[in-house]
Amino acid sequence: MLKQVAEGVHVHESEFIQSNSVVVQGRAGVLLIDPGITRDEMATLANDVRELGQPVVAGFSTHPHWDHVLWHASFGVVPRYGTARCAASIRDVLSNADWMARVAEGLPPEYAEEVPMDLLGFITGLPAETTQVPWDGPDVRIIEHQAHATGHAALLIEERGVLVAGDMLSDILMPFLDLRAANPIEDYLDALRLFEDVADDVDVVIPGHGSVGEADQVRARIEQDRAYVETMSDGGDPGDFRVGPSAPLEWLADVHKWQVQELAHKREHGGTPE
Repeated sequence: MLKQVAEGVHVHESEFIQSNSVVVQGRAGVLLIDPGITRDEMATLANDVRELGQPVVAGFSTHPHWDHVLWHASFGVVPRYGTARCAASIRDVLSNADWMARVAEGLPPEYAEEVPMDLLGFITGLPAETTQVPWDGPDVRIIEHQAHATGHAALLIEERGVLVAGDMLSDILMPFLDLRAANPIEDYLDALRLFEDVADDVDVVIPGHGSVGEADQVRARIEQDRAYVETMSDGGDPGDFRVGPSAPLEWLADVHKWQVQELAHKREHGGTPE
């Protein structure tokens, strides 16, 4: 079921880690951002969009991870955009003959049979200088950065005061660093500074996973993520509830420990973590 979070902006929340699909209404149809996760959920999302009285006219993937590059035939054949780096990254995955098996290895077992793979990753990369999503609707500014994944983009729906943050600014997940990057800490802090630059223009923040936040939570989430990342730079205890005994998901503590270990290895050896 769609929930309206701002004028012409709706969110569908998946059962899988509270994944958020975003529907933005334009003049001739809707922009669909990060649709997922299962076949049934996407079919329901397509029906909900039809009830709005508009077709899907474009899609956008905030980054190249499997759960953000999905699609369903009922959305139609329309342009599916992403940054140039995002498109190149998923194109590299699809270039392998066994790409489907590789992607399947990373799927949660309880959802593996329900995730549609046939239309995964068909993303058109926008030229590097592109700052707006090309569609007939409210201006959607592309804020590209390199935190969490290569070619990651947040989208600022300027006329609606909505920041679609991709896999950042979550109230249930701590920052997941791109540990293959040369400078994962710096990349993440740079992205948070970009968010800080637009925070005064944001009334609603939509994370890739977690609860939609209102204006008073935008800077709080930025600061919470910054505190976590800065602590990670020296291997200290972040004191973050998202990885503590009361973590929203029990496996987050293990992911946190793994990130600490990989960053320590990176500092010691001056290379990419194994």
